[in-house]
Amino acid sequence: MGLLTGALTGALFGPVYAAIALAAMSVGGALATALMRRGYPHYDLGPCNLVTLIRLALTSTLVAALVVPISGWIVLGIALCALALDGIDGWLARLGGHVSDFGARFDMEVDAALGLVLALLAWASEAVGAVVLLLGLPRYVFVAASAIWPWLANPLPERLGRKIVCVIQIMALVILQAPVVDGPLASAILMTASVALVWSFGRDVRWLWRARP
Repeated sequence: MGLLTGALTGALFGPVYAAIALAAMSVGGALATALMRRGYPHYDLGPCNLVTLIRLALTSTLVAALVVPISGWIVLGIALCALALDGIDGWLARLGGHVSDFGARFDMEVDAALGLVLALLAWASEAVGAVVLLLGLPRYVFVAASAIWPWLANPLPERLGRKIVCVIQIMALVILQAPVVDGPLASAILMTASVALVWSFGRDVRWLWRARP
């Protein structure tokens, strides 16, 4: 997958872009392998994790756009592909019997990485200010905070609302990549997604606080 990512991006955007995308893909793949070694119950990746791997490749391609700028419309197209694949991996996991803690974590980390990269791209495009990073950093702030307050690392119950907010977050960041979205419209999209994200994280923090040992 890494070589394919490098070949495609190299052909489309040049060798420097391809090298950055390949490096990002390699780092992501190494982290995924480390997660898998903690305990993966199946003998093969299955279609579900392959879909997540494709999403990682698309995210890696967008990482390169932070260093070597490309058309906002191309960024939008890549981001839309990543968004369209979100949710298919979980469905395939349940369909093919490949449900695992690794798969769920892999999917979540790719979502978080995609959100951060899209937030940085939106900021770099100057469509919105640095406040857009609020949509890309919550997962990482949450992980950092759990090092100080370990109860934040406790498992959370499954909630449909959290999944919906995640979709709203990524969808807002994808829309902000469109060159025609700026000014009041961009601010309204950013505000709506930020309120939803703060509500979701706030609810989870409150639940973890009440459930702490």
